[in-house]
Amino acid sequence: MTFASRLTRSPIPFDPARLDDLRDRFAGLAPELRGLLEGAAGCSPFLTDLILREADWLETALAGSPEAALDAVLASVLTVGDDQPEPLGLALREAKRRVALLTALADLGGVWPLETVTGALTRLADLAVHRALVTFTAAEIRRGRIPGATDDDAATAAGMVALAMGKGGAGELNYSSDIDLICLFDESRYDGEDAQEARAAFIRVTRKMTALLSDLTAAGYVFRTDLRLRPDAAVTPVCISMAAAEQYYESQGRTWERAAYIKARAAGGDIAAGARFLAALTPFVWRRHLDFAAIQDAHDMRLRIREHKGFHGPVVLEGHNMKLGRGGIREIEFFTQTRQLIAGGRDPELRDRTTVGGLEALARKGWVGADDARELAALYRAHREVEHRLQMVGDAQTHVLPSAPEGFDRLARFLGEGDTEALRRSITGRLARVHELTEGFFAPAEARAVPELAPEMAEIVEGWRAYPALRSERAVAIFKRVQPEILSRLDRAANPLEALRQFDGFLSGLPAGVQLFSLFDANPQLIDLIVDICATAPGLAAYLSRNATVLDAVIGGDFFAAWPGGAALAADLSGRLAATPDYEARLAIARRWAREWHFRIGVHHLRGLVDAAQAGREYADLAEAVLAAIWPEVQAEFAAKHGAPPGRGAVLIAMGSLGAGRLNAASDLDLIVIYDPAGQEMSEGRRPLAARAYYARLTQMLVTALTAPMADGRLYEVDMRLRPSGRQGPVATSLGAFRDYQMTEAWTWEHLALTRARPIAGDADLGAEVEAIRRSVLAAKGAGPGIAADTAEMRARIFAAKPPDGAWEAKIGPGRLQDIELLAQLLALRSGAPQRRVEDQLRAGHRAGLLEAADEAVLQTAYRFLWRLQAGGRLLSDRGLDMEAIGEGGRAFLLRETGASDLYAMASQLAAHGERAGAIVSRILSGA
Repeated sequence: MTFASRLTRSPIPFDPARLDDLRDRFAGLAPELRGLLEGAAGCSPFLTDLILREADWLETALAGSPEAALDAVLASVLTVGDDQPEPLGLALREAKRRVALLTALADLGGVWPLETVTGALTRLADLAVHRALVTFTAAEIRRGRIPGATDDDAATAAGMVALAMGKGGAGELNYSSDIDLICLFDESRYDGEDAQEARAAFIRVTRKMTALLSDLTAAGYVFRTDLRLRPDAAVTPVCISMAAAEQYYESQGRTWERAAYIKARAAGGDIAAGARFLAALTPFVWRRHLDFAAIQDAHDMRLRIREHKGFHGPVVLEGHNMKLGRGGIREIEFFTQTRQLIAGGRDPELRDRTTVGGLEALARKGWVGADDARELAALYRAHREVEHRLQMVGDAQTHVLPSAPEGFDRLARFLGEGDTEALRRSITGRLARVHELTEGFFAPAEARAVPELAPEMAEIVEGWRAYPALRSERAVAIFKRVQPEILSRLDRAANPLEALRQFDGFLSGLPAGVQLFSLFDANPQLIDLIVDICATAPGLAAYLSRNATVLDAVIGGDFFAAWPGGAALAADLSGRLAATPDYEARLAIARRWAREWHFRIGVHHLRGLVDAAQAGREYADLAEAVLAAIWPEVQAEFAAKHGAPPGRGAVLIAMGSLGAGRLNAASDLDLIVIYDPAGQEMSEGRRPLAARAYYARLTQMLVTALTAPMADGRLYEVDMRLRPSGRQGPVATSLGAFRDYQMTEAWTWEHLALTRARPIAGDADLGAEVEAIRRSVLAAKGAGPGIAADTAEMRARIFAAKPPDGAWEAKIGPGRLQDIELLAQLLALRSGAPQRRVEDQLRAGHRAGLLEAADEAVLQTAYRFLWRLQAGGRLLSDRGLDMEAIGEGGRAFLLRETGASDLYAMASQLAAHGERAGAIVSRILSGA
């Protein structure tokens, strides 16, 4: 479409002087185009000069589409050779004049939206920077100043890159914008002293590039260039190595520099090297936890800007700064970037360089209300339009509104508004609305008064000053704002002193406080959760003090959503691992991911959102998802050294509680590994291994991945004693050996364990074959003589080896969980039933005539009660249940779980269930 066909508006001429020359020169244009030119020239002396100077070109450009005109201008720059710096300077200045004129007219006429206008200016800036770098690098190469570089290296500036920062990086350059650049070079391309010689050459290239772009000549200038965003700009040269920059950011980088890198983009030179550098800087910019401390940093930065510029008090339009002043562009940018810094480390979809795109991403993910995001985007575009008109008047890098009525009249007409007062009201309203939408996010709330405390409680609170989490002044300042809320909510607990003591234990275990206290400050609902956990589950509170970052998941949007299921979990974790190239980093991601989901299950159970049975299934789903995602990673890492698995590969078999699909908060994982070499004796890789050694070492690598205690904790404890021959047997078993062992050598207890075996990861066909073997073994061995006697003997050994752990033991002892599970496995074995869950195995025993209906009902009821007590107790503490230690809140939780009215009733039920169930087990095992 032509320029004229897309016009939707025009400025109103403010100063008719010189319009006669314009009318004579463009008399042949369509009336709507003449009106656009007259409006532009009548409001801007700068545009008047541009229109007349580029009249011939402009007439041609206006006859076609603005996009084609832009492409042609940029293409003309490419015709200049890399050995012609002076012609390049002239070509770039001509291109700047024409792009400035084209974008101004497309903006004023409503032909292009804001993003296209700023994008066109950015395209020119990128081209100018790249051509300048290539040209001056080529000159250095020709002079032999860059060691080892050849003419071919000039195309990538021999490893030097210019990073576009700020609006240039985001593709949002304003009409008369500076370009902010950070110039770096890839020192890995050079050895030893060569790197220093190359560095000197790249410093010269940077200075020459800056002069070419910035110097004002008779032909104008290209872009004012600012290099002050580089690391420690006061003392470092204009171009430094990537290694030096990375070291600076790792050791000294500040929040404002992190925010600046949200928009960073490799714009010229070695684009690939620039992209690698930005990727390496990802952990600096995007913290893996929710970074609410960035709010205070951004607020402090805003206050410093206001103090430095004198932007205090109510808005007065005359002389108001549309960028830095109250309610201005920077407020919207800070609001957006700070939100991105908070959550972008956990969610890469929030890492949009543009302001409007960032707002849209934040709204999609629930970090900003959709209506607020749309309104802020509209306000941002309106502010940028005013900014562009201010700059078009005289091609000045200004953001300041006029100081005189005449200036406001000109601005109004430039914006197509005939009523100056209407414009003033509109700008005033927009500034006020931006302030209203953003100020509350940054400004810290006034701290409430600390509630009056009993002497014993006051003494505990007084001791907080000595804790590691409150060592820094910043942590203390933030904590002062949240402390009154914490104390008032603790005071509402069933036993305030007890709850305070538990919170004291949580606080004393925190290694640092700024991030967590900032999280509380920005999300007061988390204080309720912490108080709830401290008042109910001291064990979980102690876990939290060591793993406070799991709280990030609570405000992620779906923490209280329905359980997604094991398949969805496995797919989610696998997707996250696939996006991370490093093996150790993938394991760290898996640990953090599993920790957050584990915490989620515990909170849901604690708050009654799920019961003990559902929590047990969810813990098992989580473990299975972790194994399904981790097993391929371990195999791939191992195969990189030793080749692909020999034969058909291996399969993970879940045993015990995991095989039955029910775990508690403290369960370990019972696993065995079965492989089929299919006649292949050795692997084929850089370091080949015999099949048996291959799978043994692969299994050990898996166990290490799951159990190694790292900074992010460990995934699980693993028990492999249920493999054939137990501790004496190999850690991985071949399929044939497994089949033979189960049929000819296995003890009754191993056949009992097999009733709960379940393939959960690895080759599906191999898993199906293992399952077929399991069923055939159960069918063949279930009718064997002496099974009941063997089980009775095993039961006696268990009782002798593991005495009950206190009066509230739900697992060990006659009629307790393990006793009922042992009987259920015997019933499944004798009936040849494939079921794995205890309840299903009991029902299978009844159907086979091995268990009376009344006995089954007693056992099912006892098992449900015991599981609730066990699962609840393991959530509250990793030790034997101590009713005094778990406190009033913990006791109330267990009473709710078991349905007992008080501790006496719960103890009576425990004793009664144990007695009845134990009698049934004894009777069946004795054959009576």
